[in-house]
Amino acid sequence: MAAILALLLPFFGLILIGVVAAKASRQGAEALGWMNTFIVYAALPALFFKLVSRTPIKDLTRIDFILTQLAAVYLVFGLLFAGAFFLRRANLADSTIQAFGGAYGNIGYMGPGLAILVLGDAAAVPVALIVCFENAAHFVVAPAMMALAGGDRRPAGEVAIEVLRRVALHPFILSTAAGFAVATSGWQPPVAAMRLVDYLAQAAAPCALFAMGVTLALRPLRRVPVEIGAIAAVKLLVLPAVVYGALRLVGGMDQTWVHAAVLLAALPTATNVFVISQHYGAWQERASATVLITTVLSIATLPLVLYLISAGLLPVEGMP
Repeated sequence: MAAILALLLPFFGLILIGVVAAKASRQGAEALGWMNTFIVYAALPALFFKLVSRTPIKDLTRIDFILTQLAAVYLVFGLLFAGAFFLRRANLADSTIQAFGGAYGNIGYMGPGLAILVLGDAAAVPVALIVCFENAAHFVVAPAMMALAGGDRRPAGEVAIEVLRRVALHPFILSTAAGFAVATSGWQPPVAAMRLVDYLAQAAAPCALFAMGVTLALRPLRRVPVEIGAIAAVKLLVLPAVVYGALRLVGGMDQTWVHAAVLLAALPTATNVFVISQHYGAWQERASATVLITTVLSIATLPLVLYLISAGLLPVEGMP
């Protein structure tokens, strides 16, 4: 357990440094703009390109893996949405944000660095595929649900075009596609270009975690939503269990890939959930609280997940 805590300390330490820096500097959220731009448009895309471009093509075409992982995520999403909409009588927009709170993890900012550190370079490809395809799915589902809820009053055609544009031009998608092209063709980029990619990729995890800490500090907890108990339990415990069960049921998956998917599923709620809620004016303050509370609680739950992985308590051998 000490080794596991030693792995997690740098990650949560970087988040804490971001929190302290935000409190000490007393700058507004706008001061974080260029760092977020660097992370989303340069550092993380470089990391995804590096990971995918160096991977054998046979590993990049595991459609069974990505479809199973997405099915597990959206099974949990659907159950949370149904609970909010039918049991708690929330409106469609609020139910959508609550469902994202329990199904949309911080896979972009926290996932790559943590998974590779814990599981090694073999986790690079499943992480890149999950980040790429899961984000693409969220970019489609969020505006579609909000359009149905009346939060987006544009014509359906205009919404569809905007969704396609966001998916096709997102830096994560473009960088993964570029890496796929390089891996397929066998072309070797110039040494100088790959050195630049390496520099950017190395900055991805530290910058992303620091920015996450700053963002959390700038959204003080004013209200704890009644639903947070269920959402946090689902996000941090139920979702990784469902992902593990689904991949084990389908079978034929490499152990590292399964463990990478479980680890990413166990991450706290993504800050993008708050961004979506703010954009559509739905469940905003409580979405911010969900991000903060699940991040704090993950300090306790992530070591548990890592212990289960390291102790061999999440076996994949013997699968059909």
